[in-house]
Amino acid sequence: MGIGSIFTLLGGLGLFLFGMKYMGEGLELAAGPKMKDLLEKLTRNRFLGFLLGALVTVVIQSSSATTVMVMGFINAEIMDLAQATGVIFGSNIGTTITSVLIALDVSGIAPVCIGLGALLMLYAKKKKKKYLGQVILGFGLLFEGLHTMSGAMAPLKDFEPFQKFIMNANNPLLGFILGALLCAIIQSSSAAVGVLQALAMQGCMPLGFACYIICGINVGSSTPPLLAALNAKNNAKRAAIIYLLFNVFGAILFIPLSMLTPLNGIIESMIPSGMFQISVYHILFKVVTGVVLLPMVNLVVKWTYMMVPKQAHESAFRLEYIDPNMIGSPAVLQLQVQKEVGRMGDLVKQNLQLAAESLMKNSLEKARTIRDNEEIVDYLASEISGYLTRVNAYELPVEVSRFLSCSFNVLNELEQISDHAVKILTQTERNIDMGSKFSDAACKEIQEIYDMDAKMLEDVMNIFAEADITLEGWKKIRRVESEVGEQSALAKENHMARMKEKKCTFEQGLTFTESMNSFVRIANHCVSVAGNSGKEVLNAIAKQGLGI
Repeated sequence: MGIGSIFTLLGGLGLFLFGMKYMGEGLELAAGPKMKDLLEKLTRNRFLGFLLGALVTVVIQSSSATTVMVMGFINAEIMDLAQATGVIFGSNIGTTITSVLIALDVSGIAPVCIGLGALLMLYAKKKKKKYLGQVILGFGLLFEGLHTMSGAMAPLKDFEPFQKFIMNANNPLLGFILGALLCAIIQSSSAAVGVLQALAMQGCMPLGFACYIICGINVGSSTPPLLAALNAKNNAKRAAIIYLLFNVFGAILFIPLSMLTPLNGIIESMIPSGMFQISVYHILFKVVTGVVLLPMVNLVVKWTYMMVPKQAHESAFRLEYIDPNMIGSPAVLQLQVQKEVGRMGDLVKQNLQLAAESLMKNSLEKARTIRDNEEIVDYLASEISGYLTRVNAYELPVEVSRFLSCSFNVLNELEQISDHAVKILTQTERNIDMGSKFSDAACKEIQEIYDMDAKMLEDVMNIFAEADITLEGWKKIRRVESEVGEQSALAKENHMARMKEKKCTFEQGLTFTESMNSFVRIANHCVSVAGNSGKEVLNAIAKQGLGI
């Protein structure tokens, strides 16, 4: 096998991978949104989820893509881990359809598919027809690539070293490692199995060795979901581990079956085609593993929690204090809302602190925590607002109704403060991207203004908890707001002076100014929180001309 054959093999593999990806994308464009809707609605039953996972993967031609999609649903709280497990198991079975199509060897019609698909894509006016053209073109390219790979591998039939290796290759560990590496490199189990089938087409891949490579390929196919889960939330990481566990369990089951039972001999005696033998073994691996593991979904989920332990923030995506069944008790209702909003306020305080520290330290160590907290704040704002809207339809005492109305406004102000904390984090990211950091003088100014904001936020949350504010308290809040504005303006002037002295760059000046603007806006929002607490006192203050 010369260098020309190797280049032809690589070209055929590239064509095969591109064709499969292009066909899958076309199918997803045509049916993807409907598939996503189905996944969201029909996964409460694990068996339905199992079948649905298989169906979606048949459509988009990638179990890894289905698993990554499921991980996105888990992150969005659309489905829980147990529901996702059934879909992941099903997706592993759906991916085997590609091996069946390859085994049918319809490469003879590949040029017709390429021509027809290209015509539809270029000249069809309707999007659906263009998507259909993409599917047909991808299908043709896939089989043209397979045909090219097969032709490139033809010399291996007469290559004595390769023949000797294949004839003596019955080491399960070697086959497993080869399969895992092949799939980890290609990033597609369907493509890796397709390579085996191309070899089998030339009579160069007996099932006795291919079976171990298939086991390795299936374990290697876990690489894309695991990579996608590196920076994901813990439940998404668990989903990727479930995908890995499925295939590891299958390998543990099928390697001994191939070594100790006549399984391979039965397949070979019943199916003469080497390509179909590989396809059938691949299908058996997936189907048997799925059938065995499906009744054990809860146990599998438990294993993932052992590997990725539960953390405190995971339980934050729920209302901790509000109980919808207590709507009939106004006193309890007000206490529940006050505690839930207070909990949200604590998250906002933490985010402001972490964002300010990140800015001064020029570090992104806490960036993930800040963004996780921001998601929880957004979730709580939405859920509490929805609850307040529902309970406002009931007949409530005037003071409770007024408190709920104030709470609604406070939620918005707190959400805005948290947004500004994220904006401050964005300025830190910009500084790091530019390879710069603030001077000690700038950090001191940031610390002073942050301290005023933090104390202000603490005070206004106490005011909200007490649902009252004194005249002296209101004057203090407004005085601190003015001080923040004045200190921010002074800090900007000082930074301009440092820029003139070449102690910092223009880009640093922009990030510093944006950060100062956020700190000022946070003070403004704190005043609004106070302005929505203790309305009776504030009404009297307004009459004195002090403003709200």
